[in-house]
Amino acid sequence: MLTLIFSGATAYISTSIDYLVILMLIFCRASSKNERLTVYLGDLLGTSVLVIISLILAFVLHFIPATWLLGILGLIPIIMGMKLIVNGEENTDTVVNQKLNARRGFLLNVAMITIATCGADNIDIYVSFFVTLSVSGILIVLLTFTVMLTIFCYLGYLLVKVPVIAKSLEKYGRWITAAVYILLGLYIMFESGTFNKLFSIL
Repeated sequence: MLTLIFSGATAYISTSIDYLVILMLIFCRASSKNERLTVYLGDLLGTSVLVIISLILAFVLHFIPATWLLGILGLIPIIMGMKLIVNGEENTDTVVNQKLNARRGFLLNVAMITIATCGADNIDIYVSFFVTLSVSGILIVLLTFTVMLTIFCYLGYLLVKVPVIAKSLEKYGRWITAAVYILLGLYIMFESGTFNKLFSIL
C-alpha cells in the first residue's frame, strides 16, 4: 500500500510540478477567500475530467492479455521526459490570462486552464500508470491524487508570497519534471515485467 501511495504521489508530482507556476498565476488573480476556494474546486474538476478519460483508456487497454505489453506504455513518460529536456516547454501565461479574462464562471475557467495546460501530459502518464493497477490500487492512487492536489493548491497559494521560490521553481521545474517522467516510465516498465521479457527475447 505504501508503494502505491508513493507511486501515486510520484505520478501526480511528475505531471503537476510545472503546474505550480500556473496555480500561482491564478492565485494572483484570486482576491477573496471564496475565489481561492473556487481555484481549488476548479483544479479538482479539471483534474477529475483528465483522470476519468485516463481511466476509460486504461480500462480499454486492460483487454491486452500480456502485462509486459502494457509496460511498453512506460516509454510514453520516458519520451516525454526526453522531449522536455531537448525542447523545453511552452509558456502558458497567455493561456491563463485568456481563460481568466473570459466571461464564463471562475470555477469553469480554472477547470479549463487545468485541462488545457495539463491535458496531454496527464493523460499519457495516468494511462501508463493505471493499466498496471488493480481496482483497489486505482482507488488508493485516486485518494493519493486528491491529497496531492490539495497540497499543491495550498503550495501554489503560499508560493505567491515567496517570489524567490517561485522564480527557482520556474527556472528548474522543467528539469525536475523531466527527471520524474523518465524515472516513472522506467518504474512502469520494470513493474510490468517489460524489461525481463525484452531481456529474455534478446
